[in-house]
Amino acid sequence: MRTSVSRRAGAALIGLLLAVLPVTAPSAVADDAQTLTWTTDDDITRYRSTPATAEAGATTIVFENSTATGNTTGMPHTLTFDTSAEGYNHDVTLNILASPFDVNNGRHQATVTLTPGRYRYYCTIPGHSTMVGELTVTGGGGEDTTAPTVTGEVTGTRNADGHYVGSATVTVTATDTGSGVDTVEYQIDDTSWRPYTAPVAVAAIGDHAVQFRAADNAGNVSTTGSVSFRVVAGNSDSTPPTTTVALTGDRDTAGRYLGAATATVTAADTGSGVDRVEYQLDGGAWAAYTAPLVISALGAHMLHARATDKAGNVSAEQMAHFTVVQRPAEDTTPPAVTAAVTGQRDPAGDYIGTATVTVTATDTGSGVGTVEYRLGSGAWTAYTSPLAVSVPGTHTVRYRATDNAGNTAAEQQVSFTVAATGADACPDSDTRDTVIIDGADTRVPNTDSGNGCTVNDLIAENDRYPHHAAFVRHVETVTAGLVTAGKLTARQAGAIVRAAARSGVGS
Repeated sequence: MRTSVSRRAGAALIGLLLAVLPVTAPSAVADDAQTLTWTTDDDITRYRSTPATAEAGATTIVFENSTATGNTTGMPHTLTFDTSAEGYNHDVTLNILASPFDVNNGRHQATVTLTPGRYRYYCTIPGHSTMVGELTVTGGGGEDTTAPTVTGEVTGTRNADGHYVGSATVTVTATDTGSGVDTVEYQIDDTSWRPYTAPVAVAAIGDHAVQFRAADNAGNVSTTGSVSFRVVAGNSDSTPPTTTVALTGDRDTAGRYLGAATATVTAADTGSGVDRVEYQLDGGAWAAYTAPLVISALGAHMLHARATDKAGNVSAEQMAHFTVVQRPAEDTTPPAVTAAVTGQRDPAGDYIGTATVTVTATDTGSGVGTVEYRLGSGAWTAYTSPLAVSVPGTHTVRYRATDNAGNTAAEQQVSFTVAATGADACPDSDTRDTVIIDGADTRVPNTDSGNGCTVNDLIAENDRYPHHAAFVRHVETVTAGLVTAGKLTARQAGAIVRAAARSGVGS
């Protein structure tokens, strides 16, 4: 399987690269041109063999990655000359891809012209980044008598007078187009020369001069360069910046962001000032924050943010956890709305003293936004809790709901009558001492419900019911209202309902 994948990958890359590279099939090498050979095998950490030095002039480059050089898996490699890294020659553009299964069986050659100096080469195949080396080129075209060019640059935080606050950093750069740079040196304030390997930080307070020079591989030494500057004391800033993370975007009822979330990181520092702001998303590498981040990948995310001031103080990391979900299709369906009227009722079905209207709205799309009701000819009012109507007479309650997408349900209504408390609604009242259903004595007192009707009157076992279950539900409703009104205990209501269930009323 690995060989098959390697063949396909190699074939695809070779098709692209061979079209633009001066690569030819193996042929006789000109007598007046030197030949340099690189070989590779199955290893992705190094070239198998490489040249270390060469003479300037016309050169035949041979790159072989074949079964003959030990490649048994078909692994492709490239020989690529660096054209951007500082300190190397950039006048050879070479990028050869070779595989044992290409048209040349892994052996390629190209003709180039080398100049004195150093060349850097490497493999560009992902995962092969440790395959890298250098080629030093000397001679060819006459003795190198030109010294390197060397410059120095000073960087750091400066005050209004141009002085460096706390410290200054000196960076030295040397180049040589002949034999190449061999050594670079520096000294601070005429002390002693030292090898230069990295930018030099100068923190001592006062005036300074940093000298620098370079020598090439032919022994030519540059003239001494120098930069002068003053370092002044920094402030006593030991307080880190403050950092905040704000998330914005459309959200659903669960708080999840629809389609994308935008993260804005803000940092402030009243001391030395903010130097840089960084962020890290989902455990990735820290990156410079320059503008609000738009995160559209679906799923859960964790964002970290921090800031560093110019005195080097780093803020505590701020974190934001959020989830991005697919934006749902446009909601065009209004909510579903229902209303129920409850309360103690007399035999005529009127509500005794108070009727309670409960409105319920549901929406599976964008969610319910508002619920409203209108009592009689009154104004539309926001519904927040069940509506109690205690004014005697006939009433109509209209109701409707609107979802978060702006869809409004059609207006509906419910009508009912409230009877005044204390009125003799049952002139032929059943005044037996206990509640009796179908001849069975529940031993529950047959109390007056408050308007001249007893519990037996409200149960109305002699009314017509479509079936037994309807009678039992009627008794459950009546007793629940009496419990709410304080006329029965829950235990007494249970005894009455069980007697109704055992009766034959409605059968």
